[in-house]
Amino acid sequence: MVQLGWKAGPEQYAPVDLLNYAVAAEQAGFELMEVSDHFHPWSEAGQAAFTWTWLGAAASRTNRIVLGPGVTCPILRYHPTIIAQAAATLSHFAPNRTILGLGTGEALNEFAATGAWPSYSQRRDRLAEAIDIIRGLLNGETLSYDGEFYQTCKAKLYTPPTSKIPLILSALSPHGGLFAGRYGDGLITTGGKKPEIYQELLKNFEESARAVGKDPRAMPTLVELSVAYTSDIDAAIQEQLKYWAGTYVPALFNQNVYTPAMSAENGEIVGADIVKKTGCFSPNPDDHVKFAQQYVDLGFSCLVFHSPGPDQRAFLEGYGRDVLPRLRSLSKQPVSVGQRTTQP
Repeated sequence: MVQLGWKAGPEQYAPVDLLNYAVAAEQAGFELMEVSDHFHPWSEAGQAAFTWTWLGAAASRTNRIVLGPGVTCPILRYHPTIIAQAAATLSHFAPNRTILGLGTGEALNEFAATGAWPSYSQRRDRLAEAIDIIRGLLNGETLSYDGEFYQTCKAKLYTPPTSKIPLILSALSPHGGLFAGRYGDGLITTGGKKPEIYQELLKNFEESARAVGKDPRAMPTLVELSVAYTSDIDAAIQEQLKYWAGTYVPALFNQNVYTPAMSAENGEIVGADIVKKTGCFSPNPDDHVKFAQQYVDLGFSCLVFHSPGPDQRAFLEGYGRDVLPRLRSLSKQPVSVGQRTTQP
């Protein structure tokens, strides 16, 4: 069975409301939950609660669902030692179900918080060093690290993780698959692109992993998919555009977009047709199964569904009732993210 996840959106919902939805997601049968980690939202209409505080609350209110940031950026507003410490602590509230998604970030968050926004190549090199530090600390090392960007002196996690925490790396392009395969324990990407892009991305990921002695068959591959399970399609699309229009403009991830207002302004070029093309907006469960099957056939082992609304609880309950059971019958034998548990 393919692993099925839910994308929690702090860009849209207040933290307490989102926490209640997290509980509902587990009750509905979602097996994984990943949450954005932003300092600024994508729109002035949005919110941006502190993800690590929220994750601790979510871990304490749930029992089975795998959870973690999807993704956090440990290179500018966070020092990698702090992310290692945060993830290790989270694992005490969510043993065997904590994951750590990592990426190179967006100027929307990093520049606003630090006044710095290096080139992509430097951010990638920073991330490689950050991964070395995070992995060493999570593995119990006392780390004196002397890199180009980061230094530590006998750093150690005195509250170590309770279980292994896989590092899931963001890969939004085929080139990103090379980096994720070399440095990560898995990858996460976003849906809505042409199939050949994912084929090349996964090929690069697998080849890069094998080149450094890893078995890609044991490494999870996640894809975030935009969906709305409702008859009010127009309302769902308007919610998507209201809070996430900026995410539909790929250049924004690498340009100097410094404010939510600027992000929303650039996102105004996005229309309902583009949103529809990149996701599944339908009240028919058959459409959702067919849409998801494409990504299973491409080779993804975990599907993470993001729904903009307009009624998040109705989505969780409806998907859990009508769609998730059918998706579990898909033939793909997945690599699970985290260790699934049947604890009550």
